[in-house]
Amino acid sequence: LVFLVSRDSCLVRKKHVLARLQDALAWQALPVVQLLAPDERVCMHLIGTLFGKSSLRPGAAAGRRLCITEKLLVWVHFCPWTVSSSVKHFPSLSPLQLCKANTMRSSLPTFSLLGKLADAIPGFAEIVVVKHNNLVDHLLMGLTYPNESIKAAVCYLYGKLYSSPAGTERLSGHFEERLCVVFLNTLGSAQTKELQVNCLGLLKELLKSDHFVSILMNNAKTEEETENPDFLEGENPLPLVLKKLLLTRDEMLQAASSHCMAAVLVHSPSRYAPAFIHADVPEFLFECLLCKSEILIWSVYCCLLLLTEERLFFSKCHTVYGIESLVRSLRGVLLLNNVELHKQGLLLFTEILKRQPVEIKLFTNRGVCIEAIDVLMETVNCPVLEVAVEAVKAVAAFLRKDHVSSPPVPYEELQKLLEAVLKRCADLSPPQSSKRHAVSQKLLLRQGQFLLNTLESFRNACRLAVEFQGDFMAQENAFTAPNSESKDTLSNFSEFLLRICDSLCIPMVMSYLERAVSPSVTEVFISALSTLFTVVPSMRNKFSKKLASSSFIRLTLELKARFCSVQSNPVLNHTCSSFLCSLCLNLYSATEKTRTSSQEEQEMSELLQKGLPQLNYTIAESLLLLSETPEHIYCYCFYSNLLQCRFVPDAELFLAVRNFLLSAQDHGDCLPPHILRAALYLLAVCQDKGKALDRSLSTIRRILDNLTDLSLVYVHCPPLLKFFLCYPELMGRFGHQVLQLWFSWEDCKQTEVEESDFGSSDQLNSANPLLPILKSNSSILLILLDLVCSSSVEVAWKVLMTLRTFLERNEDVLVCDLLRSRFLQILQQLLVESTNRNLPVLLNLLFLVQLRSKGIRELDSTDFKLLHQVCNLCGKCRPRDTDLLQPSLNFLYWSLHQTTPCSQQRAVAVLLSNVSLLELLQKVLECTWLWSPPSRPASLSSEDALLCSGWLLVASLLLYQHRYNTEVHQTLSVDLKEVLNTVIFRNKKPILLLVSIMQFLRAVLRQNFSSALLVIVGQNTAPNAAQPQPSSVQDTALHPLAMQQVFLLVVSLQNLLVHKDLLLSQAVVACLETLVEHLYVKNQDVALHVASQPWHRFLLFTLLSGGQKSFLQPAVLRLMTLFVRYQSSNIISQKEISQIIQEAAEASIAELPEATSHALHLFLSQVREQ
Repeated sequence: LVFLVSRDSCLVRKKHVLARLQDALAWQALPVVQLLAPDERVCMHLIGTLFGKSSLRPGAAAGRRLCITEKLLVWVHFCPWTVSSSVKHFPSLSPLQLCKANTMRSSLPTFSLLGKLADAIPGFAEIVVVKHNNLVDHLLMGLTYPNESIKAAVCYLYGKLYSSPAGTERLSGHFEERLCVVFLNTLGSAQTKELQVNCLGLLKELLKSDHFVSILMNNAKTEEETENPDFLEGENPLPLVLKKLLLTRDEMLQAASSHCMAAVLVHSPSRYAPAFIHADVPEFLFECLLCKSEILIWSVYCCLLLLTEERLFFSKCHTVYGIESLVRSLRGVLLLNNVELHKQGLLLFTEILKRQPVEIKLFTNRGVCIEAIDVLMETVNCPVLEVAVEAVKAVAAFLRKDHVSSPPVPYEELQKLLEAVLKRCADLSPPQSSKRHAVSQKLLLRQGQFLLNTLESFRNACRLAVEFQGDFMAQENAFTAPNSESKDTLSNFSEFLLRICDSLCIPMVMSYLERAVSPSVTEVFISALSTLFTVVPSMRNKFSKKLASSSFIRLTLELKARFCSVQSNPVLNHTCSSFLCSLCLNLYSATEKTRTSSQEEQEMSELLQKGLPQLNYTIAESLLLLSETPEHIYCYCFYSNLLQCRFVPDAELFLAVRNFLLSAQDHGDCLPPHILRAALYLLAVCQDKGKALDRSLSTIRRILDNLTDLSLVYVHCPPLLKFFLCYPELMGRFGHQVLQLWFSWEDCKQTEVEESDFGSSDQLNSANPLLPILKSNSSILLILLDLVCSSSVEVAWKVLMTLRTFLERNEDVLVCDLLRSRFLQILQQLLVESTNRNLPVLLNLLFLVQLRSKGIRELDSTDFKLLHQVCNLCGKCRPRDTDLLQPSLNFLYWSLHQTTPCSQQRAVAVLLSNVSLLELLQKVLECTWLWSPPSRPASLSSEDALLCSGWLLVASLLLYQHRYNTEVHQTLSVDLKEVLNTVIFRNKKPILLLVSIMQFLRAVLRQNFSSALLVIVGQNTAPNAAQPQPSSVQDTALHPLAMQQVFLLVVSLQNLLVHKDLLLSQAVVACLETLVEHLYVKNQDVALHVASQPWHRFLLFTLLSGGQKSFLQPAVLRLMTLFVRYQSSNIISQKEISQIIQEAAEASIAELPEATSHALHLFLSQVREQ
């Protein structure tokens, strides 16, 4: 300091000292400051010396100016640590004095000094602007000087001046009138990075003011500027200047440029964005996204986000150009640990997806679309919740038809994305164990917001599926190979939506609603469910039933009552009303099947659409309104509810509906059919809990009498059937129509199998609810008989099945006489009218009534009239008329067997006097050899059943004709060889047919092949006819049988016994007994030889291999009785007889079946005789 102040020191040495001080401050500033800072006097003295205050004299002023530059250079380095001291000395030194340099180049230290002072001293810029505002003129000159270092220093100082509020206010006019054009020109032509950075710094400060932004963006060229070739082209040069900086490869300049763009756009995107868009700036911003700089990427994200608010940004297709860069940028930033950058990128992606016009396809390349889905998948699964929230919002915006419709549509990838979103939301929900514990309000709100975004994604996916239904190209994957299936189909995607809704979406929402109820969440959720009705049309009714059974109707009504009263939440009210309307119509169509006309459906839809938005009441309030006012909408709404779920007490609802009907009648209202149908249904389902209808019954009848067709109000359900049939007043008037409708809607297949499927009476009554009603009121049977004759064949068969089940299950109901007399009238009527479409049904029912009469009784005149009518009917039929002949022959057979001998003799005479009947029986018997056997031997076709009935009836006629010696008007002929071959070789004949033929064979054997009714082919009775000669003595004795036929028949019967079929075993043993008896009469030796065959013992062992007490079987006992009778000791020994007697002694005779007791009695009697 002494050396600098000394007058004796030469200028060169002072410059050298200043240079050394400058170096010390530049390279070792901290030790120098630590040396000077403790003593404030030293610091102030140094500063004063540097400014020349200590030795300024008039005569020496010229010499001192030569070194002021060096002193300033030193002070520039020293001033950051001497701020408080320099402020005291600056007012005494005018900046103009400092700037009175010989050249502009020598002013550079001064500008640097002022910039450093403004940077270091908080109030320095404001002092310069307020007290030395004429400094800006000198600065403006420096900005036009062709030296970029000076320009950089000036721009830096300008930036500091405009950063202060006073500078912004006082220098506003200076900028608008003089600085703006020069500054833009300087920024546009800047070559050095220092100038570019300082210009951008000044621009950043200017852009904080809306006024300066308006000046910069609206600056137009003047005539003088037009002549200047250095001035940038374009009406708004700032976007072009910033665009030029984007073209540099300097990421810092690119970041600063994009930051300045964002600073402009933030003031008014709609006002300033077009200038940047017309300058094609967005293209270069998207290109910058491929860099690695987080700062640059953030700045570009911010700038592009502001540009998305201008529609021109999309119409110029900048998003189409840059979407690939954006997607790749998002994938790249996911590798960085910068959550805010992730969120900002997803926010930009979301806005682009939302605002992209429909007519401009964003993803023109399917590969980019798939890559975008992958990026969204990664961000959805991001562990940072804030990032996942933004990702779900992006997914909701992404699920648009124009975004993913590039063929082939990536349905499989969309499924994975949507499933990831729903699972992430489900993971965010608290576990089941923590539901009862209190959850913080902040966490609950966060979960609700995430759930809302998730539901919006799901709803958009559902809408996407519905929109694709009208696009043929989107339904199937056009690139699938022929004859191969692809999972990328609309149907698979639609079914996935239904499954994921059931498994994830609905449980997740219901879990949230247990803890909080949000109108926005419920609105989106209900809207998504409404859309799902049309996603898979074939599953609409099933989905509706499941929703209704899960109390969704009640939930929706409660939401409307809670949030939509007093015309609040109109959007939620509209959504809930639309959902209820669709759900009710779907439930109705599912219940009524195809009966509803389009006009009626339209009326119901209009009624629901009009009334549901007003239905914003609680359940109790709705019941009250239903009782007091004839509001149709409430009745129909409750009807739809009760189709699947019962949340209203039956007694209260019954009373409300009854009052509703009375009120409608009192007001003279003509209820629409669908409303009346709903009211009747509600009364029916609630009748057990409700009170008596009293005078309401007459009101209901008057209302129903006004209907043109009862089917308009019919609902196929057991309660309604019971409602009409349990009230005599309603049954007498509408019983026939209701039963007709019941059987028209009833499932015929279920009716046919219900007897075999349901063992207990309770199960059967639940399957066929008409049965308990029939038991309590047997007069309904007459109505059913009318239905048999007046209805279609299908309905008649259903009535038949119901009557059959009723007769078989209710033996204590005596209705046979009533039915039999009614059958005669119906049969005569049908035969006179020549309408036989229901004759098979009637004949079947007639046979069933015979089965119901298990006792032996005399045939009266009605029975013989029926017998005569059925015989005549059979005579008019052909063998192929199995539907008529089968029940008719069964009826004739049972008429012969279930009566007394006197009536039996008359019945046989009636049958044998009918020649046409006997001719028909002849044709039926011949069909046994003509019809081809069925593919399955065990099956019994209608033709085989007819053959069984024919053979059994002929066997009975042979027996009774012989017994009563009835006159024969027509004989039957049978080929004995064919009959024997059928039993011997079987030839795939059903078991029942074999049993029937064996019954016929027994009848023939008992009559010794001699009957007035039957002619055996080969046994010609003509006088001169040549008889075939027997081949042996045994054949002569057994004629018309041959010895070989006898042995073959016995072997065949033995083989049939091995089947251990109960019916077949009894028939075989009976046939074997009759055969041996016949042989014993013809030739005792042959009979004993047949009875003593060794194979019989092996057969007996086979039959006894069934287990314990095998001897006590009817077939075994009768077979052993046969062996004992004919003294076949080699077949059955005394030991085995003793064993049978012992087992019989140990068994309880009372517990044995009747057939077993009878067989045991015969065996013991035979043993005693022996």
